[in-house]
Amino acid sequence: MTRRLLPLLCGVLVATALVALPARAAAAPGDQPYASYWHPGTILSWNPASDPDARFNRSSVPLHPRVSDPALKANANARAGEGRVASLAAFAPTSGNPSQGGPDPNYYAFTYWQYIDTLVFWGGSASEGLILAPNGPVIDAAHRNGVRVYGTVFFPPTAYGGQIQWVRDFVQKQGSAYPVADKLAQVARHYGFDGWFINQETAGGDAALATEMRNVISYLRAKGMQVMWYDAMTESGAISWQDALTSANDSFFQASDNMFIDFGWSDLTSSRDLARTMGRSEFDLYSGIDTEANGYNTGVNWNAVFPGGRPHVTSLGIYRPEWTWKSASGPADFRTRDSRYWVGANADPSDTGTTSAWKGLAHYVAESSPVTGKPFVTGFNTGHGDFYNVGGVRVRTGGWNNLSVQDVPPTYRWVITSSGTRLTPSIDYGDAYEGGSSLRLTGTLDAANTLRLYQTRLPVTADTKLSVVVKTPAAGPTRLKAAVTFTDAPSAFVPLDLGSTAGTGWERRTLDLSAHAGRTIAQIGLRAEGTAGAYDVRVGQLAVYDGAVDVPGTPSGLTVLGATDVSPGRKSLRLSWTGSGRPHHYDLYRRNPDGTRAYLGATPGEAYFVPRLDRAGSEASTTLDVEAVSAEYGRSAPASTTVSWSGTGETNLALNRPATASGQCNANEGPAKAVNGSVGGGNTDKWCVLTPAKWMEVDLGAPKALTRFTVRHAQAGGESASWNTRAFTIQVRASASDAWTTAVTVAANTAAVSDHPVALTARHVRLNVTTPTQNGDPAARIYEFEAWGG
Repeated sequence: MTRRLLPLLCGVLVATALVALPARAAAAPGDQPYASYWHPGTILSWNPASDPDARFNRSSVPLHPRVSDPALKANANARAGEGRVASLAAFAPTSGNPSQGGPDPNYYAFTYWQYIDTLVFWGGSASEGLILAPNGPVIDAAHRNGVRVYGTVFFPPTAYGGQIQWVRDFVQKQGSAYPVADKLAQVARHYGFDGWFINQETAGGDAALATEMRNVISYLRAKGMQVMWYDAMTESGAISWQDALTSANDSFFQASDNMFIDFGWSDLTSSRDLARTMGRSEFDLYSGIDTEANGYNTGVNWNAVFPGGRPHVTSLGIYRPEWTWKSASGPADFRTRDSRYWVGANADPSDTGTTSAWKGLAHYVAESSPVTGKPFVTGFNTGHGDFYNVGGVRVRTGGWNNLSVQDVPPTYRWVITSSGTRLTPSIDYGDAYEGGSSLRLTGTLDAANTLRLYQTRLPVTADTKLSVVVKTPAAGPTRLKAAVTFTDAPSAFVPLDLGSTAGTGWERRTLDLSAHAGRTIAQIGLRAEGTAGAYDVRVGQLAVYDGAVDVPGTPSGLTVLGATDVSPGRKSLRLSWTGSGRPHHYDLYRRNPDGTRAYLGATPGEAYFVPRLDRAGSEASTTLDVEAVSAEYGRSAPASTTVSWSGTGETNLALNRPATASGQCNANEGPAKAVNGSVGGGNTDKWCVLTPAKWMEVDLGAPKALTRFTVRHAQAGGESASWNTRAFTIQVRASASDAWTTAVTVAANTAAVSDHPVALTARHVRLNVTTPTQNGDPAARIYEFEAWGG
């Protein structure tokens, strides 16, 4: 961005060598695909038919329409239909954006889509590539929430590797066409996103070059692309940040859909007035704020852009709101910071009162909702977690992120009213019906509590149903009702009783809405009534749909496009298939030798990268299944294929070997429990230790070639995720007389099962626990310590 921003920007996005390098080398047949990036010269040779990564970056989710009813806004100060919000967020370095998520829950899993209108997939650097296309998961999640997505074109200053020839290459004309612009349009259409953010900060241009840049912008828009221009290059060709809409940059604004005003603005009224004089909306101007370094501690002249009690002056552009993730100590801390950033200090968009100058975006901007059509289904899945459930059954243990399967988050987080004690709503990452999280209501119930969840526009017909999946700690009354309002009385909730549960598992309640046929649902919420000293109810799914649950057709042509042997017992794979219709997503599994299945991942598209397929014992082949899942969560029969293995595979060389330790919590929790091959024997099927130094050693009997270590932490054995080991090292040595060598260092683990590839030979292996838990509990709990080798 500006001269004030570049040192920070380049620390993240610009590699050491500031020269033009070719794009990433072609991947091996089964390697990790990444989001696409180019220089102006290299994009000209791009063709989706020959790019092996292209199919893995496509989005299949169309841009959903949104509603924002001023009568239903949470905050009295917020305004609807005025200033919009654009978010410029970097999810990873330019060359390091995986195409379809990955096995790490620590990811920028953004969930406050209701407050933004445009997401810019921020990136670009001189060394990697100036042009960055967004990956499929971000497009999927944004479009599902009615948010447009732009790729980035970034021409850096010469001090950071910028070359004016790149700008000239970008605007090079052939006849009446601009070849690079044609490629930009082709990329956006193929991947399914909406336009481009263009940031030209390379010095050395002139008025002719500026004119050609404007021509390219107009050319892109004529091809159906939206363009947001950044305030840097002026009409003379010079780089001079105006911090306003002025006569030096207004022709770029006129050529573009939107313009991002640099951060030095103060009084924005002249920019607003000039936009109106030009026949443009002032809300096509996005006045920028930079939160990369300080997040919600950033000083912002809010009154200049969103004055209290008066119309907004312009829209708002936020640079790097992912500070909430970058600065966090882990996923839970990220979610706390993100709530503070967007909703305010009270975690309640209707109550943004605080002594802090940062009241949260909910104080200024009314919520928008994409819940405008049926079926609508949510499992409150945020797109990351420590496990994965399907239909309430645990099918994956271990961390993950994948925004492609993120559900539409609640419109209001959280607005709950009561005449007595208010319950505490939360997204709970300890249990789920679908995905890695659910909605949880806890606290003391001593009066009716009404929880607003979603603003909607859902017409009710004679066969419309409302379905709720609930779970209680014990059989008995849920004391919970679904609650809906209608557009003819948008604030009057109609309660629909969910009755009692028969046990402690997930149970579905399907409610007939035919009595309200002809009306339109304006809000969906929940109401808890009655009394309970320790109220605790989870909601795993909420759905509104017509008729019977649709079951999609079985996919066909499941094919292994390529495989890479990571080790004798592990592969990574690229898969493709052909679907029928447009399901919500596809679930992928591997079949285990005992007849069960393990979850591999999901995608709305028809291709998927499996980062890790582990061989089970010495199996000769592994069967893979792909199932289509409809928008109503009906599931097809699986399509199947097999993957062959060669050799004898990996073996857990630590299994039942002699183990010693610094100590143990109880007589039945010694180190032998961590090498017995079991995590299912209850809470004592582990090594537990409270000594100041916490270590265990395993003698493998002879020097062995090792390929990976696996540590199964507290959650793998059914205990709390807050007790998963936070920090540890793994050391090795060839003999008892040798010094220990550190092979693995982990500083911020949150997963139930952590895996650590190595390539070494050792006889003795040692696990040293330095931070035993996530929450300060002093006990280390290790259910298995595995040393794998050929």
